[in-house]
Amino acid sequence: MGVLGILISLGLLMYLAYRGINVLILAPIMALLAVLIGGGVDVLLPTYTQVFMQALGNYLLKFFPLFMLGAIFGKLMADSGSAKTIAHWIVTKVGKNHAILAIVLSCGILTYGGVSLFVVAFAVYPIGAALFREIGTPKRFIPGAIALGSFTFTMTAFPGTPAIQNAIPIPFFGTNTFAAPGLGTIAGLIMMIGGVLWLNIRAKRAMSAGEGYGDHPHETFAADAENETVEGPSILLALLPILLVIGLNAAFTYLVFPNIDASYLAEAKYGSTKLSAVAGLWSIIVALVIAIVFIIVAHWQRWKNVIQSLNEGTMGSLLPVFNTASEVGYGNVIASLPAFLVVKNAVLGISQNPLVSEAVAVNILAGITGSASGGMSIALSTLGAKYLELANATGISPELLHRVATLSSGGLDALPHNGAVITLLGICRLTHKQSYFDIFIVAVAIPLIALAVVLTLGTMFGNF
Repeated sequence: MGVLGILISLGLLMYLAYRGINVLILAPIMALLAVLIGGGVDVLLPTYTQVFMQALGNYLLKFFPLFMLGAIFGKLMADSGSAKTIAHWIVTKVGKNHAILAIVLSCGILTYGGVSLFVVAFAVYPIGAALFREIGTPKRFIPGAIALGSFTFTMTAFPGTPAIQNAIPIPFFGTNTFAAPGLGTIAGLIMMIGGVLWLNIRAKRAMSAGEGYGDHPHETFAADAENETVEGPSILLALLPILLVIGLNAAFTYLVFPNIDASYLAEAKYGSTKLSAVAGLWSIIVALVIAIVFIIVAHWQRWKNVIQSLNEGTMGSLLPVFNTASEVGYGNVIASLPAFLVVKNAVLGISQNPLVSEAVAVNILAGITGSASGGMSIALSTLGAKYLELANATGISPELLHRVATLSSGGLDALPHNGAVITLLGICRLTHKQSYFDIFIVAVAIPLIALAVVLTLGTMFGNF
């Protein structure tokens, strides 16, 4: 009954989330439903307050700064006009004949620099739509191009990306955002090149068959945000904050924090931790803070209301972080059930190679929750310590565990019920029927191929 309760709970969580019910409501109810079916009527309230809420709170303690700073950074990049400047510049340099590549690169540079994929989608879509309409490329390929550039190679693969998916494994494995840089770069190139080739082939075939941009009578382009500056900055000024995030993250990761005396972290008031467990998070936090200050100062004479931008960015971080934290709370409740031992043994028994087991576990949970960060957080909070133990016993590098976990979170997460997919299609005013097939190929199928390549290379040659 316990295993049945877990399966029913997971199935309802996925179905009801797809139907639009907020995870903040669903996660605790579905977690307690699993407890109830398993016969734990008398421990419902203790499970909610002492397991679910404790796990939710612990997640917030670790990752709320990254969600908040990332949202503020993205909002400032949008309101300063920097995001649009970068997108326009790339389109100009790449050329209209390479419209899909231009959109992918625009989204990729922005998200690799720390701009939220939602901000990127709103900023790039009008540019992409105008470009596609001018050259007659079917509009239905825009979501695939934005998806490829926003939540594939820059979210999970390229080393140093400040995406939350690349930060979650840090406290579990004592790693940093540059873990397994060679393997991450290989995976990222497979996703980027493979995705662009796929979309180009599909678009050319459609155009050869006589299909054009299409008739979209209800298409509207949102006017510039009320708080956005009238004239965008120069490309150099627009790119500097992104370069700061990447460069400072690397500098603090490899030069600054490894050379400080952090023995005080062993004290109880600092959580009796080690520098290796927090340095990776510290590096991203400091890099984002400095980049945010730079944006504010560099555009000081051009802001209409910088306080409003800061406030909106802050508020925009709350729902995503609480959604993910609620999913973590859900995962910890499931992990506390006696029946979870059966599930755990089944997952660990998939392969003698902990990398393969980890990849399967993260993918399945990301697919069920429709969330890369949520699925990975659940998997690592319940199985992360065991994977690290197995890796240490078999000589597998924690950095390799980190990269496999991150790559795995970006596979089955982009199924039709994924919130980012639904939002992206809404922004583009297209349906799943029109555009999801190409999103599936570039954001699910090709990333899974890249993951398989990394698993093979990592098993054969180890971490690099």
